[in-house]
Amino acid sequence: MKSNQNNNRIIRILEPSEVIRRFNDAFLRHDPSGLADLIAKNCVLENTGPAPDGSRHKGRAACLAVWQDIATTKGIRFATEDIVVTGDRAIIRWRLYWGKRKAQSVRGVNLMRMRNGLIVEAFGYIKGGD
Repeated sequence: MKSNQNNNRIIRILEPSEVIRRFNDAFLRHDPSGLADLIAKNCVLENTGPAPDGSRHKGRAACLAVWQDIATTKGIRFATEDIVVTGDRAIIRWRLYWGKRKAQSVRGVNLMRMRNGLIVEAFGYIKGGD
């Protein structure tokens, strides 16, 4: 964690790995209460759907609304497959379940970019098809 002084206040800047840990935990725990503190004002989110390009959301409020909705959706759960953080970028591989069987799931990945301890870009992709 880094610190900057701004107008006589000390601002703590989270390391990218901590930002991603907190972000991912919000979905695993179905608790989006800490997400707002992780999202930059100018964040851009490209969600996994609808096909073919997904929906695009700009700004903290828009991105937060999408992520809060996903994190609190009843009847679904995420399982983390892998997380890689390198510099200001991260890859989160996950599986989303809407039932108990593997056939009731889909695999996906989020490509994330952070700046000054906040998420500025997030692109979500899923493995789909018939």
